[in-house]
Amino acid sequence: MAERVSIGQSPSAWRRFAAAAVAAGALVLGGCQTVVPRGPAPVRRPPVVRPTQPQQPVVEQGIPKDTQRHRVALLVPLSGPNAGVGQSLANATQLALLDSSNDRVRITSYDTASGAALAAQKALADGAQLILGPLLAEDVRVVTPIARRAGVPVVSFSNDSSAAGNGAYLMGYVPAQSVARVVNYATDKGVTSFGALVPNGTYGERASTAFLRAVEAAGGRVGSLQTYDRAAGSMTAAIIRMTKSAPYQAILIADGGSMAAAGVPVLHKNGMGGARVLGTELWNSESAIASKPALEGAWFASVSDGLYRQYATKYRARFGTAPFRLSSLGYDAVLLTIRIMRDWPIGAPFPEDRLHDRGGFAGIDGAFRFGRDNVAERALEVQEIRGGTTVTVSPAPGGFEE
Repeated sequence: MAERVSIGQSPSAWRRFAAAAVAAGALVLGGCQTVVPRGPAPVRRPPVVRPTQPQQPVVEQGIPKDTQRHRVALLVPLSGPNAGVGQSLANATQLALLDSSNDRVRITSYDTASGAALAAQKALADGAQLILGPLLAEDVRVVTPIARRAGVPVVSFSNDSSAAGNGAYLMGYVPAQSVARVVNYATDKGVTSFGALVPNGTYGERASTAFLRAVEAAGGRVGSLQTYDRAAGSMTAAIIRMTKSAPYQAILIADGGSMAAAGVPVLHKNGMGGARVLGTELWNSESAIASKPALEGAWFASVSDGLYRQYATKYRARFGTAPFRLSSLGYDAVLLTIRIMRDWPIGAPFPEDRLHDRGGFAGIDGAFRFGRDNVAERALEVQEIRGGTTVTVSPAPGGFEE
């Protein structure tokens, strides 16, 4: 008979038995653990790249931005009745760029004949930092406030001083300066008594004021100042009225050369043929002025023609036609821009304060500078019509005294 083994019923004996059973079970389970074989390693596939839409180029409106040159706008009439003058000014600006071999200024022309305001707005939208022009005073008055709001100065070709200021500068030949210059020259030559014939209108009013002031400043006397309309018989009537205060040593005819030449025979007929005839800067704009026999011995003040003749020759060779006399203003405006460009970084606003340099600027028409009124003060010469040509009898000064 088998021996029976008994286990005591004490708690400690049961705890030792349970612990041994757990340990044995763990060994049995550990020895019977099933090993699952591994399959092949997963294949790594490259990520799916979806096709992208090609980037569309950015199309800018207007003229492309220029990062290498200054953007300058030229506002002139390129159609309509003043198209000839406007095109001549445009040609002159291009000739100035060529002559100076300058590639840092880009000039774009805008036609003011279709609206000066629209032309200015288009120029500013295209990035213009300086405006050259317009030609007419009424256009200057329209363009100036538009440009001023954008901080862009306007260098105009007008000679109407009332259009200057508020960012507008005038390069035109102002009648007051030529009248004062020829009167001063006449007094230097001993003339003390003066008469004057002036047309009605704005030009005549300004010429009259300048004449009276110049004669007074020179210590002379004005015997008579008569106005007339540009109509048949009107100048003759004015000359007859002048006879009441005759004689005169010099008589100013503040009009174009053709009108002056028509009036001289009437002066002779009415006993005033001994007076020296004086003219204004308007005479210099007429190429045939020297060929008028009635004006023999007359004096007039204007910008110098020396460099202009050379310019006119080059202009004809390039464009196949003669330039308008006023076109030299366009050429000189570019020279002014190039000189100031030394202190004008690309992309920066135009340094307007430089326009008031007291030393002035030089150009085809000689030295000039802008005064406090923004009107160009010019160094003028006095010419005499003699033997079918014009002779300089008093040269223009080469510059200005500070």
